[in-house]
Amino acid sequence: MNKKSRAAIILLAAAFVLGGIYLYYENNSLQKSEYVIRSEKLPQSFCGFKIAHISDYHNSKSEKLAESLAEETRKSKPDIIVITGDLIDSRHTDIENSISLIKIISEIAPIYYVPGNHEARIPEEYQKLKTSLEENGVTVLENKAVSVFRNGSEILLFGITDPFSANEPYVPDSEIVKTELQNIKPDKDKFKILLSHRPELFEEYKNRKIDLVFAGHAHGGQLILPLVGSVYAPNQGLFPKYTAGVFNESGTAMIVSRGIGNSLFPFRVNNRPELVITVLEKV
Repeated sequence: MNKKSRAAIILLAAAFVLGGIYLYYENNSLQKSEYVIRSEKLPQSFCGFKIAHISDYHNSKSEKLAESLAEETRKSKPDIIVITGDLIDSRHTDIENSISLIKIISEIAPIYYVPGNHEARIPEEYQKLKTSLEENGVTVLENKAVSVFRNGSEILLFGITDPFSANEPYVPDSEIVKTELQNIKPDKDKFKILLSHRPELFEEYKNRKIDLVFAGHAHGGQLILPLVGSVYAPNQGLFPKYTAGVFNESGTAMIVSRGIGNSLFPFRVNNRPELVITVLEKV
C-alpha cells in the first residue's frame, strides 16, 4: 500500500470517528429553549407562571439524555409540566422506560399529558401506559379541560387526542380535530392553553381562538441543513413550516417542541433534543 492510499484510509477513518462523535452529541445532548408569552387575557396572578414542555420522548434509551432532562427540568422550577404525546414508541414500546422518567419529574411539578399518534397505534399498550401515568399522579387530558388555579385566579388547560385514534381513515385530520375542539366548551373569557400533538393543524387552533398551544410531532424536521432549514416532518412533508419555535397568528401562539427521542428515522442532524421552558406574562 502506497502513502497516498494509507493517507486516504486514515482520513476516511477519522471522518467516520468524527461523524460518530458528532451524531452522538446531536442525539444525546439536551438543549433548553426559553420563551415568553404575553397576553392581555392572562390573570395578573399568573405573571411569571412557568411551564416545562416535553414531547416525543419515544421511550429514549439514552440514560444521559434522561438524566439531563430531569436535571434541567428541576433547575427550571416549573409550575407545571406538559407532555404532548409520543411518550412511547409503537415500533419498540417500553412503558417501564417512559414511566421511570415520569416518576422522577413528577416530583418536580404537576404533569399534564396528551397522547400522540404512536400511542394511538397501539391502543392496548396505551391503556397500560395511561393507567401507569394516572397511578403516578399525571393528569391525562383526552378531549377535556381542567382548571389551573393560582392565588385565586384561574386559567384553562385542555388537551385533545391524536386524530389517528379516531380510526377514521377517510376523514381529514383537520375535521377530526375540529370536532374534538368543538366538543370542548371552555369559558371563552378565560386564558386557554391547548395541548395537542399535531402542529400542522394550527389553522384549527386559531379558529377556536386558543391563546396558547403546545405541540410536537415534527421532531424539529429531523435534519436541519444550513440555508435550507428543516428537511421533513410527518404530515407536513418536505421543508415543513411548523417544526420548532413560536408561531403567532390571529391572537394564537403555538410553541412547537423539537422533541427528545427518535423513531423510524434513527438520528438527528443539527437538531438536538429539546426541553422547552415557557414563562407567561401579562401585557
